[in-house]
Amino acid sequence: MPKALSDIGLIGLAVMGQNLALNIADHGFQISVYNRTVEKTDKFVAENPNTPGGLVGSKTLEEFVKSLAKPRKMVILVQAGKATDAVIDGLIPLLDKDDIIIDGGNALWTDTIRREKALKEKGLRFIGSGVSGGEEGARFGPSLMPGGEFAAWKELKPIWEAVAAKVDAKTGKPIAGAQPGKPVKGGVPCTTYIGENGAGHYVKMVHNGIEYGDMQMICEAYSLLSGLLGLKPADQGKIFSEWNAGALDSFLIEITADILKQKDPANKKKAFVDVVLDTAGQKGTGKWTSVNALDMGIAAPTIAESVFARCISAIKDERVAASKILKGPKKKKYKGGKAALIQAIHDALYASKICSYAQGFQLMRAAQKEYNWKLNFGEIAQIFRGGCIIRAAFLQKITEAYARNPNLANLLLDSYFNKTIQKTQENWRKVVALAAEYGIATPTFSSALAYYDSYRSARLPANLLQAQRDYFGAHTYERTDKPRGKFFHVDWPEATRPQLEA
Repeated sequence: MPKALSDIGLIGLAVMGQNLALNIADHGFQISVYNRTVEKTDKFVAENPNTPGGLVGSKTLEEFVKSLAKPRKMVILVQAGKATDAVIDGLIPLLDKDDIIIDGGNALWTDTIRREKALKEKGLRFIGSGVSGGEEGARFGPSLMPGGEFAAWKELKPIWEAVAAKVDAKTGKPIAGAQPGKPVKGGVPCTTYIGENGAGHYVKMVHNGIEYGDMQMICEAYSLLSGLLGLKPADQGKIFSEWNAGALDSFLIEITADILKQKDPANKKKAFVDVVLDTAGQKGTGKWTSVNALDMGIAAPTIAESVFARCISAIKDERVAASKILKGPKKKKYKGGKAALIQAIHDALYASKICSYAQGFQLMRAAQKEYNWKLNFGEIAQIFRGGCIIRAAFLQKITEAYARNPNLANLLLDSYFNKTIQKTQENWRKVVALAAEYGIATPTFSSALAYYDSYRSARLPANLLQAQRDYFGAHTYERTDKPRGKFFHVDWPEATRPQLEA
């Protein structure tokens, strides 16, 4: 027997919306659902009649709003941007004071800040919540990153904690086994309050930027195993499975092993990965992360290079034409030890991964100052441990790093990550050098190493750069023999004259 009023509602019944609605219903919450196409709503409800909480279909927005218990909680899962604004505009006249709208899409965090402010002025509350984990995560347990008014989060919290992915309290590893109608019980939920207004969507954006980096680094490892050792995909799949049993244990390494072992369904004699065209798509969140890093003046070269790698992959025809004109080093066979090189590539991947995450967390650190948020980086790492695409054993080490020092300036300075880099950097450097020698592109491995070498340098050649700026543009400079904050300028037409304090 359905309740008179539903606990929560959801607008947008594409695959993500359907799966999240079923996840919520599986946990005993009655949920009202609405889609612009009524037939889609009716079909979805008819196909899922026996969820523990129950699905209530609505034919109009008015009917949808009236079906919800007050204060109403409504999740929007439609295309980010204008579509989200259109849904919000349609809801506003129908709502009462203190009702809560939750945007679960991949929204730009500045849009979330704008929406939260506008709705607050109308007496309504708004939560921008990152939802990570793809279709499977939405169905059986995503990582959820809510930002907005804390009091509004407390009202959403019981539902979000119930439907989020769960990890083991001791090991931090995801708890698997969820089935339709039988969710996982126990464990630590992969959700927490992130911060005010746009904080949740900002953290989700950085998560996606880190995800771009992870994926490109794995692709570079695959390229090196192919280009240097000539390994077939199935053999590489076995290597990735072995890596997944150690420090590189992660969802992306796991699925990479599966992909590399897969035969092409249309031609069983070919490896599936060999028939996939080498052009990668993107939805923009990696680009947002890179652009924001530039805007904030934070070095995130590895994340940016992963975006550029997708961009250059997209010009397939141009690359094919260029390959007939542009020549690299003469082809030669790698004569070193196979096992040693495989280990070296593993180490290069792990060291580069550390630098990429260090860049992402530094960006979040800068954002909290810019937007006056209070981010708990240890908790953010914790909720990334399950449900989301970057879920990995590695994240437990980040949680532990921030437990040791909540004010850690950079992950590279933590004792665990410092020791790991020291242990792996010889192999890391060897791999980057070999890639250059053999003409194999490794943009993320190389940029991560350059980032590490730059960050550890007490002195960089920027002194010459600043002198150049002073020469052609009178941009001034600081002196090594004067206190920081005092600026000088050389009168370059007569550079021998005394320098002028600016």
